[in-house]
Amino acid sequence: MNALYTPNKLQVGIDIGSMNHSVAISDDKGRIVREFEIPHSQKGFDHFFAILDKESLRRDATIEIAMEGYNGWARPLDGLILKHGYRLYNVNNVKLARFKEIFPGAAKTDAIDARKIVELFSLQKHLPIAKKVLQEIQTSDESNTQLKKLTRRRKQLVEERMVITSRMGADLQAEAPDLKALPSSVDDLWFLRFMTLREDIRLLAKVHQSTLEKIPRIRKKQIEKITVWQAGAKFTDAIAYIAEMFYDDALRILELKQKIKDIEKQIDTLIPSSKIASVLTTIPGFAVVSAGTLAGEISTLNRFENEGSLALYLGMTNLDNSSGKQKGSKRNMATNRHAKKAMINATMQHSRNAKESNIYLKKKLSQGKRYQQAIRSLGRHLVRVIWSMIEQERKYEIREKE
Repeated sequence: MNALYTPNKLQVGIDIGSMNHSVAISDDKGRIVREFEIPHSQKGFDHFFAILDKESLRRDATIEIAMEGYNGWARPLDGLILKHGYRLYNVNNVKLARFKEIFPGAAKTDAIDARKIVELFSLQKHLPIAKKVLQEIQTSDESNTQLKKLTRRRKQLVEERMVITSRMGADLQAEAPDLKALPSSVDDLWFLRFMTLREDIRLLAKVHQSTLEKIPRIRKKQIEKITVWQAGAKFTDAIAYIAEMFYDDALRILELKQKIKDIEKQIDTLIPSSKIASVLTTIPGFAVVSAGTLAGEISTLNRFENEGSLALYLGMTNLDNSSGKQKGSKRNMATNRHAKKAMINATMQHSRNAKESNIYLKKKLSQGKRYQQAIRSLGRHLVRVIWSMIEQERKYEIREKE
């Protein structure tokens, strides 16, 4: 083959839907050569790749694909595209909307959106906004992919536990306030185990002391509290039709606690196999769950142009929104909310565990910043540190002043 030979290029835009996906294919001059729709099914995916293979062979062309909704409704098509060896780009929805405002189409349909995505490929070389709309997807370490799945699953279970705990606490406050007053929190393990001794909450008033003593890790003072309550146990009239609900809630909270604990063990086991997570856990205050969440959501530094891009993704800085003499900023809509929450929590813990960072935080507070603003300022500084640590594969070091 001639050394100067450059293969043709086909550019594919996919507008992702919940049931069907619209596809547009253009040549490297931006001319649409084929449009079609596929269902979100294995049959649809097979049809999609069969068309790509056919067009690629017929035109002796390489293929690049951009899709709206990577890692969302696009799954598992996005993963299959990467497995086939095609270059895949994620379309930033916020920037795509701005692009469509600048270059509006005749109407709003999925097919038109797929064509707009294809147009971005042609404009990348000439229009700065087009470059920022498309972000190439880099394959992630398997450990980071697993961490993302596990930490997101854990977050869902924690949120479910909080909802049920809040509901059970409110119901106890209304129907049996003296019972609710026994534990420091209604999700205390000993209290939940006590609540699951009988399916009808009213029968708890008759549980013998010998049975109470068999509750794992229950203390003598807690048994004494229960026996005092039993002597004068009172319930409202409504208890007649909600008595078993407390048993169901307590049982579910116990189940969720165990599931969360099991997931945390899995996360802990994966940390050493992730370059990002193993680096993050060396930072004071960055515990296993926060480090695992950040590693899973960041995936790889190759996704980001620089540490400033990472800071935007983690929600530790805002976009510049200045005009003339007016200086200001605005919230970045492309921030990853899972990563932001993990970074905020880790930074808060870090400020309590690292002397220099605590001093920095207090300085920002003394300058008039609110606590959350000061935490984000510290987080922004930590992003620079984290970027260097990951690039250089270095552990966190506390440098004492001479």
